[in-house]
Amino acid sequence: MLIGPQNSTLHVNHVRSRIRQAATAAGRDPATVTLVVVTKAQTAETIRVAATAGVTDFGENYVQEASAKMDQLADLALRWHFIGAIQSNKTRAIAERFDWVHSIDRLSVARRLSEQRPYHAPPLNLCIQVELVPEPNKGGVAPGLIGELAAAAAKLPRVCLRGLMCVPPPQANAAAERAVFAHLRALLEELNASGHKLDTLSMGMSGDFEAAIAEGATLVRIGTALFGKRSGNP
Repeated sequence: MLIGPQNSTLHVNHVRSRIRQAATAAGRDPATVTLVVVTKAQTAETIRVAATAGVTDFGENYVQEASAKMDQLADLALRWHFIGAIQSNKTRAIAERFDWVHSIDRLSVARRLSEQRPYHAPPLNLCIQVELVPEPNKGGVAPGLIGELAAAAAKLPRVCLRGLMCVPPPQANAAAERAVFAHLRALLEELNASGHKLDTLSMGMSGDFEAAIAEGATLVRIGTALFGKRSGNP
């Protein structure tokens, strides 16, 4: 199951085929859905091999782990997405090294990222993480507070608010999955109706990305479908 020189193209193409089929079934252009390969706990060499299969977007959860990989892969033109919980003392490294941050759930972090983003770099793309289904110890802003956070984040100078992200728990069936993702899409539409120009829905992972695509996902974050479950995971 692990990506390697012999099977990387097979696994990447299989996931891309599923993305293509889901988008087509939803009446969407498959090119509007970007595959973000989640490489937490994977090696730099694994990422390099995936890149040879045409992957350009990679998601990481931990700053220190990601920075080491970035150093080893500096010769490649990759886009790096930070998708984990953000510690305030890690914002400088995130602001300096990543292209996207999906997990904004408080203004103080967005402000620090804006202040610490290098002036020679393009604005850092941000998504607000929304807690659609309350879960202990998980990040995300409550739906009722999105408007206030979005309005403030959109005014920051060195970042660009792009959209919303969610990490819902597993649902009972595809209809329930779609209902959760439809809620996030509706929240994005409400923000745009109020004057925002957001274009990104970061939603859907290995177990539910087809449902997410059916409801408008533009970034799907896939790890397990490519690499298998990490050792020790249930």
